[in-house]
Amino acid sequence: MPAASICAFADNAVDPHVRGFLHAPETPNGAAIVFTHGAGSNAQAPLLVALAETFSAAGFSVLRCDLPYRQVRSFGPPGPADAARDRAGLKNAIECVKKIAAAEKNKGTPPNAVFVGWEHKIFLGGHSYGGRQASMLCAQLAEQEPDLVAGLLLTSYPLHPPGRPEQQRTQHLPSLRTPTLFVHGTRDAFGSIAEMEHALKMIPARTKLLPVEGAGHDLGFKGKTKREGLLQALLGEFTSLVS
Repeated sequence: MPAASICAFADNAVDPHVRGFLHAPETPNGAAIVFTHGAGSNAQAPLLVALAETFSAAGFSVLRCDLPYRQVRSFGPPGPADAARDRAGLKNAIECVKKIAAAEKNKGTPPNAVFVGWEHKIFLGGHSYGGRQASMLCAQLAEQEPDLVAGLLLTSYPLHPPGRPEQQRTQHLPSLRTPTLFVHGTRDAFGSIAEMEHALKMIPARTKLLPVEGAGHDLGFKGKTKREGLLQALLGEFTSLVS
C-alpha cells in the first residue's frame, strides 16, 4: 500500500479552530475526507487512525480532527450546549480539506486510476457522537449547501442511549440527502441492526448498512487492533456507494 505522510494540523484563523492530524497520500486522487471522534474520545482514537491510514493509502487527503469541545477539555463527554459549536467546527474542517485537496491536485500528480473523476470531492466521517453531528450538519444545510459533502461515513451511529430505545436520535434523518454508509456492530448497545435498518428507511438518499458481526460500539478497534479485512470492506462499500 502506498505510504502517506502524517503531520499535526491547525487552523487558528477560523472560529471554531480546526485541530488534528493530516494524512497526505503519496498518490492523491484529488478527493479528501474529514474524520472525527466519539463523545469520550479524540482524534487519536484507534479506529480513526486506522480509517485515516486506509483512506490515505487509497489516495484520499485525510484530516482526523478534534471537535471544538475536545479542544477545550482534554477529557469527558460533550454537553448539550456543545453540539452547535461542534457542527460549526466540522464545517470549518470541511473548508480546510477543500483547500488541501485543491493544493494536492495543483502539484500535478495524476489521479489514482481507481478514482478517476473524484477530484475536488469532499467526504465526511464520524464515529458515534461525531457521526451524529456530521449527519445533523448535512441535514441542516441540505437546502442551502446541498453539495457541502459528497458522502457520509458513519461508524456506530448512536441511535439511542443504551437501554433507552424510546429516545431515538432520528429527528433529522428525513432531511438528510447525502449518500451515507452506516457501519454498525451487531452487539452495539446504542442500537440493534433491526433498529438501524428501520432508521435508514427515513433517509431520502442512497444509504447502505454494513453490519459487523459480534462487534460492539468500538467495532473491535482497541489498542493496536487493526482489523484490516473490515477496513478494506468498509473502503470498498463506501467508494461503491458514493461513486
